[in-house]
Amino acid sequence: MNALDEQLRELIPRLRRFAVSLTRNPSNADDLVQMCLERALSKWNDKRPDGDLRAWLFSILYRQFLDSHRRSRRYARMLEFFTGRDDAHPSAERSVIAQSSLQAFDQLTTEQRALLLWVSVEGLSYQQVADILGVPTGTVMSRLSRARQALRQLSEGEITRPTLRILK
Repeated sequence: MNALDEQLRELIPRLRRFAVSLTRNPSNADDLVQMCLERALSKWNDKRPDGDLRAWLFSILYRQFLDSHRRSRRYARMLEFFTGRDDAHPSAERSVIAQSSLQAFDQLTTEQRALLLWVSVEGLSYQQVADILGVPTGTVMSRLSRARQALRQLSEGEITRPTLRILK
């Protein structure tokens, strides 16, 4: 159990960071991480022995978030997550650019934010994200491309909301 404890201790900050980005509230994020870990430990025997623990935990956390999101539909501001306790005082221009980027990021759909965070911040591979979502790798790549394009357009002021593709 020591190896498992050590692995979980290493992953908890990443899970929490991802949970904060989803819930936009640190206390809700802590609750989400706790629910994720409880579920993972209770379903430990169902985990594939050859599976990636990090991807499995992110998958549980994301599905827990979706379940709670469907029930509650309440969010807090994401800006709290990005306004850390940095001692360096950025210039006014950098602050404005950062705030406009965060506002553009905030306008993305939850799925687009999650994809960008998994790949760009957490460093998960496309295959790991595909395993989390239960979709082919090509689908992850195309969704990620559309998320990046929407973020770019929002940042440049070309659109005010990302467009949704309506499928059959």
